[in-house]
Amino acid sequence: MTPITLLTVPTAGPADVRALTALTAAGHRAADVVAVIGKTEGNGCVNDFSRTLAAAVWEPLLPEAAVTVFSGGTEGVLSPHVNLFVRDETRHPGFDRGLVAAAGRTRALDPAEIGRPAQVAAVAETVGKLVSELGVAAADVHFVLVKCPLLTSAKIAALRVAGLEPVCEDTYESMGRSRAASALGIAVALGECDTGTAAAALAGTAEVSSARASASAGAELDDCHVLVVAESAAAANPLRALHGEMADALDLAAVTALLDEVARRGGTVRQIFAKAEADPSGAVRGHRHTMLTDSDVNATRHARAAVGGLLAALKGDGAIYVSGGAEHQGRPGGGSITVVYELPEVRR
Repeated sequence: MTPITLLTVPTAGPADVRALTALTAAGHRAADVVAVIGKTEGNGCVNDFSRTLAAAVWEPLLPEAAVTVFSGGTEGVLSPHVNLFVRDETRHPGFDRGLVAAAGRTRALDPAEIGRPAQVAAVAETVGKLVSELGVAAADVHFVLVKCPLLTSAKIAALRVAGLEPVCEDTYESMGRSRAASALGIAVALGECDTGTAAAALAGTAEVSSARASASAGAELDDCHVLVVAESAAAANPLRALHGEMADALDLAAVTALLDEVARRGGTVRQIFAKAEADPSGAVRGHRHTMLTDSDVNATRHARAAVGGLLAALKGDGAIYVSGGAEHQGRPGGGSITVVYELPEVRR
């Protein structure tokens, strides 16, 4: 069980690690970091090397057990930043509950396994292990974040030389296939579906939606980095979380319902983590959209900008985590959303 605090720090670029200064100023050490979750200003697509650069500079500075998850794409008003999930075992007076987190990695995935049931199983195993380590029930989990690998042209070519078929031929499509498998692995681990239903969903013959899953794909890793965030009665800190899902990119009501509940509890929003995607039907509330037919700008970039603008207006700043591509992460055309908030300290 690892009680945590959360620091959100703006960055000047993908190689900016000055958040460590803020970490030290807050009385913590790099050795206390459980995970670094960041938004970088690349294109968020296959060739987004801003993610690679950020991971390369951060990982040598962190404990071996920590994970990094960098999501590319800060379109519109989204602002580059990092979120540091930091071990903090301070027991705050007046609190009998708090936020906890655990991080881990799956085994390295063979390229032939990406987007297939083997990836679902690997993610489910790791998520299940982390939930067990936290000592919480699945119902206490509010957020599971996965960074997963994708298929590069070289990996696809190597598979073909070996007489194997990749899950798809297009590298960009492989991002979605990998995100889908990761999200379904989360759903299996949290008891939201069984392995048979997950396999059917992966094949497109069943629908599974997890409001607690957030997956993004990148070329900078071969395994899956996993972060599980939950509430636990074994901790005593002021951080809490709520999760839900947006029905579409315009679903202001779903977000305000979460924020209203935070306000009702007397809390202050610390961070918002959301998924966004272009509605696969080609329309939003009966009106045609062009996100899926734009040959100049990828659909995930449009979706991040749209949802990012909505959420930033509500939070009051653009340093929020919005990730594109929401396969099985919330309902189609919408996306999962988790709000981390802080309750006021009890005065004595």
